[in-house]
Amino acid sequence: MITCHKKALPNGLRLVVVEMPHLHCAEIAIYLKVGGRNDPAEKEGLSHFLEHMLFRGTAEYPTTQELETAFEVIGGSVNASTDEESTCYFSRVHPTRVAEGINLFSSMLLRPALSGIEVEKRIITEEALEDINERGEEINTHNLASQLLWPGHPLGAPTIGYLETINNFTTDDLRGHLARYYVPANAVVVIAGDVNADVAFAASESAFSSWSGALGCVLCPPPSGQSAPQTVFIEDSDSQVHLQIAFRGFARPDQRIATTRLIRRILCGGGSSRLHLSLRERLGIVYSVDASISAYEETGAFAIELSTAPENLAQAVGEVLRETMRIAVEPIPADELQRIKQGYFFDLEYSRDSTFEMQVRYGWGELMGLVRHIEEDHAEVAAVDAETVRSTARSLFAPHNLNLVAVGPWGVATKWDIQAILKQYGKEWELGTKNQGPGTGE
Repeated sequence: MITCHKKALPNGLRLVVVEMPHLHCAEIAIYLKVGGRNDPAEKEGLSHFLEHMLFRGTAEYPTTQELETAFEVIGGSVNASTDEESTCYFSRVHPTRVAEGINLFSSMLLRPALSGIEVEKRIITEEALEDINERGEEINTHNLASQLLWPGHPLGAPTIGYLETINNFTTDDLRGHLARYYVPANAVVVIAGDVNADVAFAASESAFSSWSGALGCVLCPPPSGQSAPQTVFIEDSDSQVHLQIAFRGFARPDQRIATTRLIRRILCGGGSSRLHLSLRERLGIVYSVDASISAYEETGAFAIELSTAPENLAQAVGEVLRETMRIAVEPIPADELQRIKQGYFFDLEYSRDSTFEMQVRYGWGELMGLVRHIEEDHAEVAAVDAETVRSTARSLFAPHNLNLVAVGPWGVATKWDIQAILKQYGKEWELGTKNQGPGTGE
């Protein structure tokens, strides 16, 4: 049986322990509510860069190798990630070595060496170059779509930063960001697996009770207005065109997020999903097609991604929009909706065997004020009916929410064809939804 326990230390640090006694491992994660949107102007990529620098040694483990080895000795392999709104450090460890793992993370966060900055700049530069073509243009479709969705806002900037900002980071920048955001009130420590809550709490309190600092930064809200489809086409020397169609979506607290998860599965959830059957099995013009949901504090996006040969690009765009129109206008058949729901319910059950998924559910959830038990998610999705799916799709896939990015050898004629397809989408949308009632994109 999975049991979640919570505790707050006097310094404001939140502790979460998820007891999973049926397992034979444990996972430790430290979440901080700081990401790309917190980067100062002209210092884009600072949160991501700081995350990397914490691996370059600590007061107790002066080098990267010593730190990595210390994790390996207790059965771990430390890793981290930075997204638009959070940073997470995590490692699986043996259940008998949890206290040692917590101490290692304490050393990283509270006593980092921040040495080797020039070496790290070269490493991150190599990572950033993967998103830039030979002319210095951005070719990452996610980054380009974000620029369309949130122009002039940190959410529209690449989390990794720009070559110039990466090159200009200083140790003072790192220490300032560390002091500003790496404070206990902005963090959650979560341990999931075959652990005892009291033992884990005691180890965490011992390791982090000296942590201090106050959070005093206010976020700038992103722009929310968009009145028509937006497009960007970047020429790139590739054999395929990489396409992303990103619709302006819902914020993290929005009640429609659960239905949006089902819509993602309907469109791109597996071999029987609509876009897989249409684009791959019927037309044979893609190898794969995927969809993702981004849900932030005040805004969000629903993105569909694929790659295809240049001569197939316009057809692929038309097929994607045909399916988004269809799900917004036609009620989903009962058997299809039930099959999609059942797959979601199975995945919820499978997550009970994953320390990673439990630490995300309860650790990230605590950080964002959005802790939800599996039973709550199950009940919410079980209550979704065909009309809820259709209404949510009408709000989500309205033409004025649409942002299209194409990167590759697309050709001018193809660009014109796609512009015509978008215009036709708007006309058909108006005809198809005008008698559907509320929920047509407001």
